[in-house]
Amino acid sequence: MRRLLPRTLRARLTCGLVVLLALSCAAVGIAAVVTLRSFLTDRLDQQLAEAGGTFPASLEHRGPHEPDADNAHVDTRRQAPGTFGARLLHGQVTAAGVVRSGAGTAVSLTAGDRAALAAVPVDGRSHRVELSALDDYRVRAVVGDDGDVLVTGLPLSGVEDAVTRLVAVEAAVFGGALLVAGAAGALWVRWSLRPLRRVATTAASVTALPLASGEVALPDRVPDTDPRTEVGQVGIALNRMLGHVESALAKRHAGEERLRRFAADASHELRTPVASIRGHAELARLHPDPVPPGVSRALERITAESSRMGGMVDDLLLLARLDAGRPLACEPVDLTRLVLDAVDDARAAGPGHRWVLDLPQSPVTTTGDPLRLQQITGNLLANARRHTPPGTRVTVRLRQDAAAAQLAVEDDGPGIPEDIRATVFDRFTRAHPPHPGSPEPHGAGLGLAIVTAVTTAHGGTTTVRSRPGATVFTVTLPG
Repeated sequence: MRRLLPRTLRARLTCGLVVLLALSCAAVGIAAVVTLRSFLTDRLDQQLAEAGGTFPASLEHRGPHEPDADNAHVDTRRQAPGTFGARLLHGQVTAAGVVRSGAGTAVSLTAGDRAALAAVPVDGRSHRVELSALDDYRVRAVVGDDGDVLVTGLPLSGVEDAVTRLVAVEAAVFGGALLVAGAAGALWVRWSLRPLRRVATTAASVTALPLASGEVALPDRVPDTDPRTEVGQVGIALNRMLGHVESALAKRHAGEERLRRFAADASHELRTPVASIRGHAELARLHPDPVPPGVSRALERITAESSRMGGMVDDLLLLARLDAGRPLACEPVDLTRLVLDAVDDARAAGPGHRWVLDLPQSPVTTTGDPLRLQQITGNLLANARRHTPPGTRVTVRLRQDAAAAQLAVEDDGPGIPEDIRATVFDRFTRAHPPHPGSPEPHGAGLGLAIVTAVTTAHGGTTTVRSRPGATVFTVTLPG
């Protein structure tokens, strides 16, 4: 039943208008039919009252041995055609006739008709009687001069014909009126809802905008802002909300730009001192004079941490450049070759893991920046190596169809903790400490952020599915 109901406001208003009009037409039609039937019936009752018992009284003069078909003594003057008359004595019909256009007045009554006539109350009122030999009649019974009962009746066929004709006319007129009103109402409702449609169009255009990041240009405001109308009030509220949203987005974008410039400037400025620290530490370690063990250990740590800091600075600088929309190189790239080289490097860095290749026979290619795509593959494999224990099986798959190339890195390790699964691609997201026995240090939390940033810059997508024993990172790139 709910499926049959109209869904749109325009359809509901139009259907409501038509239903209300139909109910009004039905009420008017029923009232007219009842009034006409009552009026015509009252006219029949008046005619019956005026006629009295004249016609049935004339039936008394028929001879006792004369057949019903003999009408020589029946007075039908001034009697309307169809007038019925019957004489009853002691509850039995002794004579009956009906006025016709011809000369004959005889009528053949069944036992049921005679019983119905005998049951008519002698109260001077009109009653409805159905005579099978004739039709429905309006009859009136009075007491005759001889102590008999005289029943006079007039047919209801004229009343029924008039009512039927009125019903047919009403059906035609009201049906046409409903059709015209439905079409006109639909046009009127459509015209009346144009401001609301403009509000919906503006709201829909806002929902289609990428509001997550970057500079956002909101659409034009709703032109319907008449506070005297409900739609105008909605338009004013929507325009005010869009103004607040635009202001908030502008402030956010300005803050992002300041933060991006700061990250880029800081990363750029830190590259030189970090490189100097690493160079001086390596130079000190190469000094020919004997160095105390504690100092040598400190120099090793300075070298390692400066190298780690240098990588972090390079990653931050790369992310800042990607955020700023710096264009990447665009050239054909053999992903199969990149994956082979990355897996060889991963085997050397993580000999305790089992590295498996699942590659198609044909080379998988795409268009993009080979250095950054190599960084994607290396970061995914380094992430699998760092966060899974030795002995974990890591499978690297490549697939390609007509529309896209897909790189998937799957491992059967413990999986990603649920508390960080939703933010695994965010910057500076760190998992729990490396697995016991893993020689890998804590990362900076930028590896997967670089993966998704580089993938997005290439027009691709990055997804992850994880549960204990099956974690899959999937990178999809345009083919």
